[in-house]
Amino acid sequence: MFKKLSASAVSTAVLVAAAAAALGPAAASAESAPLSSARIAMRFDLAEGQTPENIALAPGGAAYITFAKGRQVAEVSPNGTTRILATLPKPADGGIHAPVLGFPLTVGIVRAHDGTLYFLYATGTPDLTGVWRLRPGGQPQRIAALPADGLPNGLALDPRTHTLYVTDSVLGTIWSLPTTGGTPTAWSTAPELASTGFLGANGLKIHNGAVWATNLDKGTILRIPILQDGRAGSVRTEATGLPGIDDFAFTGHGDQLLAALNGPSEVALVRPGGSHSIVLTPADGLQNPTSIALRGDTVYVLSAAYVTAKDPNLVRAHLND
Repeated sequence: MFKKLSASAVSTAVLVAAAAAALGPAAASAESAPLSSARIAMRFDLAEGQTPENIALAPGGAAYITFAKGRQVAEVSPNGTTRILATLPKPADGGIHAPVLGFPLTVGIVRAHDGTLYFLYATGTPDLTGVWRLRPGGQPQRIAALPADGLPNGLALDPRTHTLYVTDSVLGTIWSLPTTGGTPTAWSTAPELASTGFLGANGLKIHNGAVWATNLDKGTILRIPILQDGRAGSVRTEATGLPGIDDFAFTGHGDQLLAALNGPSEVALVRPGGSHSIVLTPADGLQNPTSIALRGDTVYVLSAAYVTAKDPNLVRAHLND
């Protein structure tokens, strides 16, 4: 559906998003009040493909992350030790046919209450692309295939219904499937999810009876109610003017959230109603941030350094009341 871009074209597309952000409303001067004490807590090895893409927190202080280019799932202990839990098989073609990006990558990850990890793998090949599961002490296995010409990216789990939701950044689709696996359903193909040429639907969360998603190309945050019968309701755009938006996390204050802006290497605080301000910048250590998670008042921000090509890391900050 999309012509594969070269590495330079990908870099150009992300940098264009950064330039647009510099001109948009998200480019207001950094606001220090909402977050404080930002610091780089961990650094990763770019040469080993340790480009951290997504994060899931666990009780006890551990964090589970995906290393996109390394095709790996890792556990980061509270003391900062990184342990590789799984390395996924490399596709026979090397992943050169993976849509848009041209390399195989592990992407969204969530953790169920029993410790089971669910994550996404996008390779451009039908034998590997899809939703994978890793039980504690077990081996990774694919539980659902997704279209090889798509790019499954964001992943969310609704524990009430044991349903997984997946954004496809190329096909402009949100898929749904039970945690037991099987054939996914195209839950929403609303036009608001579509790409404008690079990547569309991206980050994903379940919040207050709705699926929330971002659109990287359009710089938007979307809310889609989950109807009583499980179908998707009408899409409502909650915020605009956030070019390069990737994943996000709710702060615990209603619909307020923190969003990773990949291109400009910033984090935005987005308030109910859509107003937003920049609360972290490259000066805080951000290098193309990809995802955010919160444990209490501690904020975790992963940076993959896709374009900067230096210092992929984990930044921690304090969320002020």
